[in-house]
Amino acid sequence: PNRLKLPVKRTENGWKTITWEEAYEEVVNKLQEIQAKNGKNSVAVYQGNPSIHNLGTSMNSPAFVKSLGTKNVYSATSTDQLPHHFASCYLFGHPMLLPVPDIDHTDYMLIMGGNPLVSNGSMMTVPDVAKRLRAIQERGGKVVVIDPRKTETADKASSHHFIIPSTDVFLLLAMIHTLFDENLINLKHLADFTDGVEDLKRISQDFSAEKMAKITGISSEEIKKISRDFAQAKSAVLYGRVGLSTQTFGGLCQWLINAINILTGNLDKQGGAMFAKPAFDFLARARTDTRFNRWQSRVRHLPEFLGELPVAALCEEIETEGQGQIKALITSCGNPVLSITNGAALDKALENIEFMVAIDIYINETTRHAHIILPPATGLEVSHYDTTFNILAVRNTAKYSLPTMPKAEGAKFDWEIFQELTHRFTQNPESFIPESPEQKLDAALRFGPYKLTLQDLKDTPQGIDLGELKPCLPERLLTENKRINLVPEILVKDLERAKSFLETSQTSEEMPFLLIGRRHLRSNNSWMHNAERLMKGNNRCTLQINPIDAQVLQLMDKQIVSVTSRVGKIEVPVEITHKMLQGVVSMPHGYGHNRKGVQLDIAQKHAGVSVNDLTDEMQIDELTGNSAFSNVAVGILAL
Repeated sequence: PNRLKLPVKRTENGWKTITWEEAYEEVVNKLQEIQAKNGKNSVAVYQGNPSIHNLGTSMNSPAFVKSLGTKNVYSATSTDQLPHHFASCYLFGHPMLLPVPDIDHTDYMLIMGGNPLVSNGSMMTVPDVAKRLRAIQERGGKVVVIDPRKTETADKASSHHFIIPSTDVFLLLAMIHTLFDENLINLKHLADFTDGVEDLKRISQDFSAEKMAKITGISSEEIKKISRDFAQAKSAVLYGRVGLSTQTFGGLCQWLINAINILTGNLDKQGGAMFAKPAFDFLARARTDTRFNRWQSRVRHLPEFLGELPVAALCEEIETEGQGQIKALITSCGNPVLSITNGAALDKALENIEFMVAIDIYINETTRHAHIILPPATGLEVSHYDTTFNILAVRNTAKYSLPTMPKAEGAKFDWEIFQELTHRFTQNPESFIPESPEQKLDAALRFGPYKLTLQDLKDTPQGIDLGELKPCLPERLLTENKRINLVPEILVKDLERAKSFLETSQTSEEMPFLLIGRRHLRSNNSWMHNAERLMKGNNRCTLQINPIDAQVLQLMDKQIVSVTSRVGKIEVPVEITHKMLQGVVSMPHGYGHNRKGVQLDIAQKHAGVSVNDLTDEMQIDELTGNSAFSNVAVGILAL
């Protein structure tokens, strides 16, 4: 019932429904006026996570962004998986050439900073992941989880090991040291086209398991056992997810994960980390793509990656006056006030922005600041084909879903909105002929590796099974020399920053705890917080804390505490649990629906508080620019 279906404009007397023509005209005129006065970069774009889950948006928003001519482009990528893409760029030649676990055939799956039972397989498209993980154990294999919290996945795993936040890079280096030290290196077929093995051996010499045990909180015996078990398994795969990407050394972690899979011959091998071959294969004609640091953000000089700046810079680019200051913001299906570090600062900055447009279906914590909201048809009203997540699939499939109901009268599809805005920015709108995503999809399928057509998929509504993942290297590599470089200079140089980290403390006397995030299955990130059936039950917006820490602080379960970081303070009930490592606390993301003007009734009923009112925009992976949510120092005070 909270969903918008027609454009609305914010006025002194509240939100007013307007026509699409009125909305388009005001949006284009105002943005062009601002750019004419302040330059192209005075308009910024932020695209949220759902963008990539929508066929129309993913196919048409890039042209719209290009038509604006701005370098101030941001997305949820730099709050999530950017280090995955960064590592793939320098190892395999393209940011989307991403290896995925061959979960159906592996004998040993090592999961670091991932919780697939809740995420449903993030950066790993995997239906019924619980059944597949259980099958590994039923066939005599192991699932091992390393995480500062005993997650839902860890509960079902063969074993779980606590690790101190942000020390994963040192565990990975210790594992590599062990592999070399105990002669467990065997690249198998990868040896013919992999360079840098001896260099990596030299690099790892300073990171023995004995030295890294105290740093990581995992004993040297356990580090060596994990390394041996992994190397000696018939097949094994190391999978590191958001907990590793959203920390100080995200880029290094994703590099070293790939390196371990390579050193043990488990890349491009059944049961290891493999590459999908999707029917819509946008890598088939791709070239080497390592676009990085071609420009920087204006204030902090953070690096661009693949045409986007780190979202940690967004707020300061709005607030800091001078040439190039952001004067207008366009958001597409995103809620950065709740999802970026120090969201409270962005919330305040948006109060004074000159003009804001939101392509969104709700008036939420971010879009309440918009001057105009353009809501697209969504959900059961739209067709879908997954152009992106099939490249992360654990099995090659193709499926097209027709809409199950017509869109509301007067509503517009997302692709119609983007195409109309693009055309108005570039040409005479009277000559515009819309092109549906289905036309582009059909052409891509015809030129794909299976020579399918859209009609083939319509005739097979249950989808087409295209078979299990197959070895494809070196042919699929997109490096210029068709070889894997295990020691890219840009990543090796960042190890110096990691070494200096060993001499510092993450906490202080005033802020002795490290805060990490978590997600919940029924929240689907935060998309579903206005659905009563999913939100009912016990309060899930809690601060999880170890019983020993709770005893020292003299806390009772469900007691309200004040949590303070460098950037903010919140009040939240505690949840005392043995599932937390001592010295580490955890909060879920996506809450904080108590801002004035938010029109999400059920969400406000279960408002909670936003963990990102504590996370720090100054804490980033300095190499990639990805936000570091997973190691924020906080102090806790009983109320």
